[in-house]
Amino acid sequence: MAKKVITFGEVMMRLSPPGYEKFAQASSFELVYGGGEANVAISCAYLGMKAAHVTRFPDNALGKAATQFLRKHWLSTEHVIYGDDMMGKYFLEKGAVHRPSEVVYEREGSSFSLIEPSMVNWEDVLKDADWFHWTGITPAISEGAAMCCLDAIKTANKLGITVSGDINSRSNMWKYGKTMQEVIPDLVQNCDVVITSSRGIREMFGLGQPEDKFQSLAKQLINLFPNIKKVVKKTRRPISASHHQIQGKMWNGEAYIKAEMLNITHIIDRVGTGDAFAAGLIYGLLHYDDEKALDFASAACALKHTVPGDVNLVSLENVLSLMEGDTSGAIRR
Repeated sequence: MAKKVITFGEVMMRLSPPGYEKFAQASSFELVYGGGEANVAISCAYLGMKAAHVTRFPDNALGKAATQFLRKHWLSTEHVIYGDDMMGKYFLEKGAVHRPSEVVYEREGSSFSLIEPSMVNWEDVLKDADWFHWTGITPAISEGAAMCCLDAIKTANKLGITVSGDINSRSNMWKYGKTMQEVIPDLVQNCDVVITSSRGIREMFGLGQPEDKFQSLAKQLINLFPNIKKVVKKTRRPISASHHQIQGKMWNGEAYIKAEMLNITHIIDRVGTGDAFAAGLIYGLLHYDDEKALDFASAACALKHTVPGDVNLVSLENVLSLMEGDTSGAIRR
């Protein structure tokens, strides 16, 4: 039977100038929907898992259109909530070669930001799940979103469901009176798998020194929160806006594992690549040992760079083929 993953977080409209135009050149915008956690769920669905996303949309035509987007990509939407009237959105100007991408957010006062814990029955949502995933973006949006996320994690713990958090710090998002240092530790202490960075560990938990390597910081994080079983990161080395190298790394409490460095020479769209890595890690840890799971996550991440939009739509066969060393891109007939 296919494994089931549940994710929780905001879904936004993404508006981009066609191709690689700058905002000043645009006379129209291409529209897609995306959000870190929903991107993970959709990626898992394309890998063959059962997946559902929990969110709150405006009770209007835009909310219904966003719901249809999730359904189109194989997600269960039975736990989507509707209320208020604003859809969060962001504008993306895609970079190329030496010109970086630029993002402008409009999400304050969105329907999701007004969510309250009483709106979600997590016992019902998680009753048949194998995995629950959240990101550090969600508790940064509002106190209600943070409290709802904490309820979800505690319920997953009670039900014996594996919990992962992708918690790289974004200090500029915290605008409702609490800091990430006040909120994130309460969420992380009950996680099984944490995806983060050396900087994130130092900034969010006050651990280590600037010169400390990831392995040392990961050990310190597990010592602080013994429930954590694995700490994972994705290293990205930009050569240009169009050429990056990536590598997955993991401390599992016993061994430090590194995936093979993957060379991505022609980036189509790098938005959502971290979510593709998280989805690949979830699938990998549910089906393989730690080393193969990390290789799977890295391959899934690399392939997302070739897919326009926020979401990784590649198949299980695509990921396994790249893991086996097939980088030819040859046509399959």
